[in-house]
Amino acid sequence: MLDSAFVFAADLIRRISCPVVCHFVWAEIRDVQFSGHDRREIYFSRPPRLEKRDVLVVDAIVQSGLTQDFLLKRLQETRPRSLKLATLFDKPSERKVDLKPDYFCFDAASKYLAGYGLAGSRGWYRNVPYVGMQPRRARRLGLAGQAATRKERKR
Repeated sequence: MLDSAFVFAADLIRRISCPVVCHFVWAEIRDVQFSGHDRREIYFSRPPRLEKRDVLVVDAIVQSGLTQDFLLKRLQETRPRSLKLATLFDKPSERKVDLKPDYFCFDAASKYLAGYGLAGSRGWYRNVPYVGMQPRRARRLGLAGQAATRKERKR
């Protein structure tokens, strides 16, 4: 599972009735210049041995799909019996590669989700027990009723 999905994955694996082994995969994305061109490189922690195993990759959000697609191709090289992708939020309108999660919970339109393991600005809000829009982003978009409430309290 990718690290942003740890809360979702914890709830998910409680519902799986067969034996489960969990591995965390950390992705590091670097923007580099190569031969005068900007390029994005993705580095992953070393994958576990997956040969002849059923593998479910769990992530919180599939946006462009680039990271997940790259990871799935790398994992496929280890010859698992099956390889599936599950995500809490799918954003197909932002997809840059031909990738469809095998399982997803919700379609999402907002780029500013936080809570339930998803980090907001400065890494905050992972501990919030629900998914919401990041407070500052919501205020800028005119969606935060809480912002008006706070101003009224200060008077």
